[in-house]
Amino acid sequence: MRSNEDPKDDLKVTKPKEWAAGVPAVAHAIEYSLSQTSAKRTALTLFALNQTEGIDCPGCAWPDPSGHRHKNEYCENGAKHVNDEATTKRVTREFFAQHPVAELDGKSDYWLNQQGRLTEPMVKRPGATHYEPISWDDAFDLVADGLNGLGSPDEAMFYTSGRLNNEAAFLLQLLARSFGTNNLPDCSNMCHESSGSGLGESLGIGKGSVSLDDIHESDLILVAGQNPGTNHPRMLSALEETKHNGGQVVAINPLPEAGLKRFKNPQKPSGVIGRGTTIADQFLLIRPGGDLALFQMLNKLLLEAEAAAPGTVLDHDFIERNTIGFEEFSKNVEAITWDDVHTATGLTRDEVEELHRRVLQSKSVIVCWAMGLTQQKHGVPTIREIVNFLMLRGNLGRPGAGVCPVRGHSNVQGDRTMGIWEQMPQPFLDALGAEFDFTPPTSHGFDSVNGVRAMRDGKASVFVGVAGNFVRAMSDSDVTEQALRNCSLTVQISTKLNRSHTVVGETAVILPTLGRSDRDVQATGEQFVTVEDSMSEVHQSRGKLDPASPDLLSEVAILSRLARRLLPDSAIPWESFEGDYDLVRERIARVVPGFEDFNARVRRPGGFRLPNPVNEGVFPTPSGKAVFTSNELTMPRPPEGHLVLQSLRSHDQWNTIPYSGNDRYRGIHNARHVVLVNPDDLAERGLSDGDVVDIVSVWHDGTERRASGFTVVAYPAARGSAASYYPETNVLVPLDSVADVSNTPTSKEVIVRLELVG
Repeated sequence: MRSNEDPKDDLKVTKPKEWAAGVPAVAHAIEYSLSQTSAKRTALTLFALNQTEGIDCPGCAWPDPSGHRHKNEYCENGAKHVNDEATTKRVTREFFAQHPVAELDGKSDYWLNQQGRLTEPMVKRPGATHYEPISWDDAFDLVADGLNGLGSPDEAMFYTSGRLNNEAAFLLQLLARSFGTNNLPDCSNMCHESSGSGLGESLGIGKGSVSLDDIHESDLILVAGQNPGTNHPRMLSALEETKHNGGQVVAINPLPEAGLKRFKNPQKPSGVIGRGTTIADQFLLIRPGGDLALFQMLNKLLLEAEAAAPGTVLDHDFIERNTIGFEEFSKNVEAITWDDVHTATGLTRDEVEELHRRVLQSKSVIVCWAMGLTQQKHGVPTIREIVNFLMLRGNLGRPGAGVCPVRGHSNVQGDRTMGIWEQMPQPFLDALGAEFDFTPPTSHGFDSVNGVRAMRDGKASVFVGVAGNFVRAMSDSDVTEQALRNCSLTVQISTKLNRSHTVVGETAVILPTLGRSDRDVQATGEQFVTVEDSMSEVHQSRGKLDPASPDLLSEVAILSRLARRLLPDSAIPWESFEGDYDLVRERIARVVPGFEDFNARVRRPGGFRLPNPVNEGVFPTPSGKAVFTSNELTMPRPPEGHLVLQSLRSHDQWNTIPYSGNDRYRGIHNARHVVLVNPDDLAERGLSDGDVVDIVSVWHDGTERRASGFTVVAYPAARGSAASYYPETNVLVPLDSVADVSNTPTSKEVIVRLELVG
């Protein structure tokens, strides 16, 4: 498809791939990169990507090797993403004069992204049909006036995605709290909030405990609800190392994923001319929402094995020294039955018992997971049950073992560390207030779901988005869009055009910013920023390209200048922060635990790793011990004739933005309005491969949601399941359908029926 056209579905289906990466991945990465920019710029970005003095890949949060790094330390999707940002296409004032907002609102996510980089500040004024240019000074005054005109600071929302760097994230939360609100929703609310909730309740810290070396050294890695081949492909290289070191990998997923079957590493001869490496020793094709039942049965089997051979299975020393709640937990899992497990998971007893045998044979176990677990209604109990599973055999705080939530957005974990959370703990707020001599607000703010409710109900009327595409990332598309349109002012700090620029308030402002790949020169010279990956490694990122426009400002500069207009009497040295990012890092070092001597440590090659108390045998829970939890067994129970649908990315997609209509590992080409269903489930419903259907979601309150015109693709998915791409299917998930505890939208547990069209 050409970027100047809005793509139309022209579906072609081929057999799903049995392996990932290899030469085709290299070819697709180069092909897309060269469609965006020159060969010279492509080489400059790719050879700098994930290097110690280079650009941190904005594509995902997988960690970099601590020692020697390959000169091609990137994956296919990372290459596509960085050169999508490095594109030489430009969105100018002439473009906005040519295209009214209403016309842009009818364009696809693909088309909007393909128009290129934003180049100067723009404003859509009340009653206007088009964006028009505005000076930076006037834009800051307009935004500051809009915020200061609110009846309360809590009528404003300050949103960010994981694309933001640590320095800008710290300043964003400082600006919001200095203004007087904790309304700091972020993309974590929509993706990994369940991880933070489950781990926080069980272990006292909402982060993973493992390192890349642990992945390499582990005896057994369970990869649950995760597709590394598309969402963080460099993880396949790490799993390949696990296999070469004698470890085993078990995949737990509703869909067979090529990367978890076999990996052909394009940096090795065996990946170019050989068969590559088999990754999964066992692949459990589980029904969506069945993971809690699976881990409860594994825990029951471990308890039974210990009873049969006392002292040989459980790590009693770890349990007695470090945990509470074991007895209640043990009684709870005794109740699960094989019928429960089969109903919830669709797995056979033999499959589960085979996994149990692998666990017994392994001295060190890691469980990795992503949004396949966190976006379930019972995602938090599932993660707590995973912690139970690991604690039974002492698989925490030692080499090759631990919890590993794999985050799919570059600095989403760092944003939270920097204070981007609507309910930061009081010690952080106290340290922030002491450092900057003010009293931060203490009442919890709005997360993403509650923020939409607030805008819908007129309780919030200014939305400031820093990076990301909130409109397309959120559930309940119709309600989310109307909520944004209810606002008096919407502000987007962005690199490229997306649908959040077309779904606007009465006044809308676009503030264009530098990208991760752009050089950032301020008053004291060229700057670098920092990020934190999924394994708590903090390191530099330095842009290498000339900025896309001389009128761009960095995110740090935009936030600093806005703060000076918004808070003219503030004693915070915003102008100094803009000129020298070292000064921001000095303040971070005094506020955020683990960042002592930040400037010196982050200048070491590879940066530094933040401490995780779990690895020291310390559990910052109220009791001071890790908590065995008793989790009620719940599972999706679709009515007869219905399926459990999960939304997912295509392979040629980064977050909400598709780079083409292809998903080549799954064999889908030139289309996104498809629904993947097991052939036997189709036959039972009187449907055939190629039928066109409406997907209708049904909810406990009797409401229904409809996504129209999807082509059925017969696919080897778990029985009782269906899968379709987001953001196209976000409309199926009501705003009020959220995970217990975490308030995360339930995009992986949607009860649907398929209605034949015509």
